[in-house]
Amino acid sequence: MAADALIQSHPAGAPGDRALLAALVDAGAAAARFIRSHEGERHAIAWEVKAASDYVSLVDRGAEAVVRERLAPLGAATFIGEEGSPDARPGAGLTIVCDPLDGTTNFLHGFPAYAVSIAALVDGALAAGVIVDVARDETFTAVRGGGAALDGRPIRVSPIADPARALVGTGAPFRKQDQLSIYLEQLPRILAVTSGIRRAGSAALDLAHVAAGRFECFWELRLAPWDIAAGLLLVREAGGRVTDFAGADAEVAHTGIVAGNPDMHAWLLRTLEGTVA
Repeated sequence: MAADALIQSHPAGAPGDRALLAALVDAGAAAARFIRSHEGERHAIAWEVKAASDYVSLVDRGAEAVVRERLAPLGAATFIGEEGSPDARPGAGLTIVCDPLDGTTNFLHGFPAYAVSIAALVDGALAAGVIVDVARDETFTAVRGGGAALDGRPIRVSPIADPARALVGTGAPFRKQDQLSIYLEQLPRILAVTSGIRRAGSAALDLAHVAAGRFECFWELRLAPWDIAAGLLLVREAGGRVTDFAGADAEVAHTGIVAGNPDMHAWLLRTLEGTVA
């Protein structure tokens, strides 16, 4: 779907924020096309190890280069990208936060859960965000004060407030093995009283699914700014809440995440209480 059509689904957003979203949508679509162009050659792609069970490939780096090139005319003061500039921090003016391929391991295996995630912050505040589900060809968008949408259709978080009917997303601490014991304490608390838990391996998509009402809630012990920036805005603009484990609004930073519709977020936060120091 063309960027102009997607932007029309956010009529309440400020003109500057909507213009930012248009640029993000264009960059996200271009990066998704680049990723798809390499889907048929997965088995020939070299895996580079960043950390245990954490990989990067030429596709990640190429997709980030595409995003940087497309967004260069915006003149962002800061660009936080997982591959090229992971240590940068949001500052004054315009900051772009990008995960060019969230779910690299999924992509390399051909498991259809990987995404491009891009967010724009203005003076530290989230203004626009896009998440492109590359395999499903879905585009999630959000504008500050202008709502959230999926392929141009407004979306809202799920109305389900009963944990027994809830489908819960999660992410396992594969990078932080020292957090595994905490996670294994949390898991049965949720599994025993809900309709199910899903761990697909892309936090950006998990948050998009919360915004779209596909998950009632989601949690993960530790995520990076590029994992969550666009998803934070999506969930909030869809009527949900995203906090850290202390209940404070989650920031674009390295942090733990508890997200969901207001009722299920509150329940999940209570249920996990005491597991994280």
